[in-house]
Amino acid sequence: MNSPSLKWQARIGQAFFTAARPFLQRFPHATAFYRYLREGYPLFAQPKQTPLGFWLAGDARMESGSYEKREVGIVENCLATVDVFINIGANIGYYCCLALARNKPTVAFEPLDANLKLLYKNIAANGWQEQIEIFPLALSNRTGLLELFGGHTGASLIEGWAGTPEHHRRLVPLSTLDTVLGDRFRTSRCCILVDIEGAEYAMLQGASRFLAQSPKPLWIIEIQGADHQPASIGFNPHFLETFQLFWNNGYDCWTVQPMPRLVTQGEIESIWATRQNTLPVHNFLFVESNVAPPHI
Repeated sequence: MNSPSLKWQARIGQAFFTAARPFLQRFPHATAFYRYLREGYPLFAQPKQTPLGFWLAGDARMESGSYEKREVGIVENCLATVDVFINIGANIGYYCCLALARNKPTVAFEPLDANLKLLYKNIAANGWQEQIEIFPLALSNRTGLLELFGGHTGASLIEGWAGTPEHHRRLVPLSTLDTVLGDRFRTSRCCILVDIEGAEYAMLQGASRFLAQSPKPLWIIEIQGADHQPASIGFNPHFLETFQLFWNNGYDCWTVQPMPRLVTQGEIESIWATRQNTLPVHNFLFVESNVAPPHI
């Protein structure tokens, strides 16, 4: 639905930013202003109809349906078995729209203001304003304020994540999953999708009710080893502890890939001891122990 004039405006804007980048990098305040403009520019995009059955604007890969095809498949399979979808790190609403298109009540958490504006826009474009709850905050193990680094799909509560410059930061409100939702979904079958760029362990520490409840939620969560870690850290310091939280609460772990396999505690302990990652993926599905996962 983008008009030719908007496409030319986008090309001119990108050319300007590319030419100006060396100058902007010398001046932090100018760089901050540049980032503000760059993050805000997608707000002018018009929603497009995706192959997944909903309208969306703000990311060409998502608009075309080519974004995270493997993950989309497992989310769709999980949605078929649950009552509620909870998206932690909702970004611009790609997976929220996927769930809402399949008539699943949805709860979204997203702290980045630029992402939130597109999330609101995408929900409204589909007429789903009354089918979703959106909380404009980050989730962790405490309440308060915390700095968020980076932007778009790579925003993280971890300073230096994926090489993000130290000046690319802003304060965001912080809470815990248990504080915000409490026991509201205690008897519901939930699918919880988590994509929060390295801050998973702290979030899970603030989600003890959800980890322990029955029926157990399906969790789809990204857990990195060495990838994207700040140079000063090298390897995820909470790698083993993150998996242990699930095992201690009665979950099994499966890889998200065409031929999923069970991830054992022995393998994770070996990776932690050697810092040699033998896992083929960084996305995992956690389901109740001894229960077959939804078909991937």
